[in-house]
Parts: sequence; structure tokens; C-alpha cells
Amino acid sequence: MAALGSPARTLRGLLRELRYLSAATGRPYRDTAAYRYLVKAFRAHRVTSEKLCRAQHELHFQAATYLCLLRSIREHVALHQEFHGKGERSVEESAGLVGLQLPHQPGGKGWEP
Repeated sequence: MAALGSPARTLRGLLRELRYLSAATGRPYRDTAAYRYLVKAFRAHRVTSEKLCRAQHELHFQAATYLCLLRSIREHVALHQEFHGKGERSVEESAGLVGLQLPHQPGGKGWEP
């Protein structure tokens, strides 16, 4: 992770990932224990008048790391569902999966002039 960004942006990203997860279960994300914990933790570690608030920076780093994990898991599941092997595929299906098209023979396979 090159830059962390603002803590508010990280919190919004975490809440967005919670919304994606709760959409699968059908429960509102605000009713989950994870939502309550995140909001409570971010409120407890707000910016103070101190010049260096180590606890806030540590919480922000951990939250950004957890956000990266949640996004990566969601994207992995989406890729796995899209490209998971469903048994033997035909040559045409395999070519279409990667964006290629096979040349068409006028008379089909084995056509000879």
C-alpha cells in the first residue's frame, strides 16, 4: 500500500464492502456487529490535538489493510465464478472466453473444394 488516504475514505470503503457482504445475506448492514465495531473504533480514534497520534495511525493502517483484504476476496470470488472450470469446454467456448473467434469454414469440418 503506497498511501493510506484519509480515514473517512477508508471507513466509507469498509462500509461499502459490508454492504456487498450483507446483500448476499439479505440483512441490513447497519444491524451487524462489524458495522457497530467499525463505527465505534473510528469514533474512538478521531484526530486529536496531538501532533502524532500513534493509535489513530495504527488503526487507520489496520483498517486500510482489512479493506484491501475484503476487496481482494470479493474480486477473487467474482473471478472464480466467471472462470471456474465447468468440465470440458469446446474449442469455440474456450476461444470466446478469452475474446477470440474461430475462423468459419464454408462447409463445416472436413469441407473440401
